[in-house]
Amino acid sequence: MTKRFVLRFCFILIASFALFHVGTSITHKSQDGTEEWGYVQVRPKAHMFWWLYRSPSRVDAGSKPWPTILWLQGGPGGSGTGFGNFLEIGPLNLNLKTRNSTWLQKADLLFVDNPVGTGYSYVESGGEFSKGDVEAAIDMTTLLAEVSKNNTVGLRNAPLYIFAESYGGKFAVTLALSLLRAIQAGNLTLNLRGVALGNSWMSPEDYTYSWGPLLKDLSRIDDVTLQASNRLALKIKQQIKNKLYENATILWSDLEELIITKSNHVDFYNFMLDLEMDSLASTTITTTTTTSVESNRIDSFEVKKNSRYLSSHIYKPGSGGGLEALMNGPIKQKLTIIPPNVTWGGQSDSVFQFFIGDFMKPRIMEIDELLAKGINVTIYNGQVDLICSTKGTEAWINKLKWKGLKTFINKERTTLFCGNEKQTKGFTKSHQNLHFYWILGAGHFVPVDQPCVTLNMVDAITQSPAS
Repeated sequence: MTKRFVLRFCFILIASFALFHVGTSITHKSQDGTEEWGYVQVRPKAHMFWWLYRSPSRVDAGSKPWPTILWLQGGPGGSGTGFGNFLEIGPLNLNLKTRNSTWLQKADLLFVDNPVGTGYSYVESGGEFSKGDVEAAIDMTTLLAEVSKNNTVGLRNAPLYIFAESYGGKFAVTLALSLLRAIQAGNLTLNLRGVALGNSWMSPEDYTYSWGPLLKDLSRIDDVTLQASNRLALKIKQQIKNKLYENATILWSDLEELIITKSNHVDFYNFMLDLEMDSLASTTITTTTTTSVESNRIDSFEVKKNSRYLSSHIYKPGSGGGLEALMNGPIKQKLTIIPPNVTWGGQSDSVFQFFIGDFMKPRIMEIDELLAKGINVTIYNGQVDLICSTKGTEAWINKLKWKGLKTFINKERTTLFCGNEKQTKGFTKSHQNLHFYWILGAGHFVPVDQPCVTLNMVDAITQSPAS
């Protein structure tokens, strides 16, 4: 990030504070008070949807307050109220049955359909989508400022932890800095305690550069394909260096297509599988056959995959099957405030198109800034993920300018187990406010693939009174 961009970033955030007091909101509650949801108009004709679950495990621990987790989905364009909620960590699964591994055991959960146009969030005719990570952060800061005014939600005093997956990690660090500036300016009262980045797209250069060597070591591609992959990855690096981010996005798509074709369709979200072998990630990757960025041609690596994953699961009761049928049917009816003309996820393709210029931008310097400000930063990675590989994550961590990095790198790891099991589930190490978890046997969707060790990690991060 250049100095000019930092100054522009700060200017935009400061200018956005005026938005906090003009936003309008609609809020509803469940009869038992365990759920609350609503809309915030973050800009004219731009409406963001949020959904809060209060934990049934909440305990009164006196001076140890109950935490809240804000979950940010990837994409850009993936719906947290849908994917994260019903597929990964919420109280109910796709079939509306109790999820034994729900993160509600450790914290309240706040899902937001971010950016505007994602999930139930929408823009009216003539309204504007967010144009990149910074504008999305401004909208989210506006939403949290409005929601935190509601005393029943309880955001003002609760320790707030931002957990993110995939592209959501870039949202998370940009949002965290936006929140800190708003808090410092006196425009927002929140207790931000930490950011957790799960298989997050923080440095596209390092991830794309890792794909070829990793797959060659796994015997998934040959030397010829490795060389072709490395050539494309080098071009991506050069485009990013020259700040030609849209060109880098096109090359990213070309590299994915090369690898999928030459590896006989490796699953980018679990490199031990083929795409068709795993219902969760069988369509996580959308490939393109064009060298120009066209509407609906280059799609996010979290939207299309989830949509097709869901269609492979039977939804009962209902007539359509999949998450889309659930969200546009019974859930929409339950919530009552979703406008009739709003289709869940109906604007997600448009969302991604406005992020093409930001998609390949790194967000490493933002992590350095958070660490310098004393914010706890946790990074966790699934062992068999390819798109956001552990190899790539370790590469960008080594680029941090944080003063504690050398000590962190030289630390020994601690082995992770679950319950009475003796099988190794992962490793972790920490130094000061930087923490890293290696989760074995997990792909891109860590909470799904390894729910037990992930829930233990959540407990350690939030220091939940329930522990």
